[in-house]
Amino acid sequence: MKEKNNVWKKIGLGILVMIAGSVLGAGIMYGMIILFPNIAPTINNISKTEKEVTVNENGIADAVDKVYDAVVVVETFKNDRMTSSGTGFVFRKDDNKAYIMTNHHVIDGGDEIKVIFTNGEEVTTEVLGSDMYTDIAVLSLEAKDDMLVAELGSSVDARVGDTTFAIGAPLADEYSWSVTRGIVSGKDREVEVSTSNYNGSDWIMRVLQTDTAINSGNSGGPLCNSNGEVIGITSMKLVSSGVEGMGFAIPIEDATEYANLIIKGEKLSRPYLGVGTASIDNRVTLYFNYGINISDKLEYGIVITSVEKGSPAEKGGLKVGDVIVELGGEKIKTVAEFRYNLYTHDVGEEVSIKYFRNDELKETKVKLVASK
Repeated sequence: MKEKNNVWKKIGLGILVMIAGSVLGAGIMYGMIILFPNIAPTINNISKTEKEVTVNENGIADAVDKVYDAVVVVETFKNDRMTSSGTGFVFRKDDNKAYIMTNHHVIDGGDEIKVIFTNGEEVTTEVLGSDMYTDIAVLSLEAKDDMLVAELGSSVDARVGDTTFAIGAPLADEYSWSVTRGIVSGKDREVEVSTSNYNGSDWIMRVLQTDTAINSGNSGGPLCNSNGEVIGITSMKLVSSGVEGMGFAIPIEDATEYANLIIKGEKLSRPYLGVGTASIDNRVTLYFNYGINISDKLEYGIVITSVEKGSPAEKGGLKVGDVIVELGGEKIKTVAEFRYNLYTHDVGEEVSIKYFRNDELKETKVKLVASK
């Protein structure tokens, strides 16, 4: 019994010694850290870096300053009454002339176009020309030495995720020269749009997509990169239930190509086929309006509703009721696709057209001429 008690005493003594040692060791370690903080143990988080990315959240005020005074409010009048307003910007200055770019739909139908500069000066301009399909218009006015010209950049070099900003006059002139910021959300988007003389989508525009806020009145204004260079012309906003933050801009390269042709006084010549067309989808309308009965076997294509006398279409043997399904090797499903693909070809070029007539697939070749 005595030996058993001795064993328990030894065990208890050992435990006490261990506890005392732990406390003493912890105290010594704590003291060493206090006296010599540089020897404190550190824990290294090791991670693998795939790519260095620098994010700069500084403001873009300097970039805005580079283009701000080149932006103007565009007001369109008809019979001395303002019918619409939008935005534009000075993009070129030659000798005593300055040139402002804006959208065709901003000035369409007006008989007098005025622009307002940031200093409040209002000037009546001359409309040199415009084009509904590219949605570009060019205005001219007398140049001044202190007139700021916007610096043009490159939409080709822009990358998805690059910072962008827009300057414009949303909601008319009440919020003129508002600046909104976003990013390039997508490139080379193809968006179906309606021209002023057609009820429905009849044209496809190749555009930049951005989440930069673009509201009514921003049309024709510049979309800029973080260097203050114009990379696009804001033209439209996708408006739909449940869709937000999807704005579009015409690439600056496309815009300036047509704008410079307008300044030179050259006609914007496009190929001409000489047919009226309609969608295949509404068979009832085709039957009652044109007397055209389309087979249910045809799933896509556009229907010829008229053929002009002496046109390339007539010379190629096309007739009312034919359903075009292919142009120049490209499938045609909508009126917008038809016109867009037609305009990718050159005047004088011979193109093949595949079409159905009475459920039979046929093919012809036509030589395109310049539009009238």
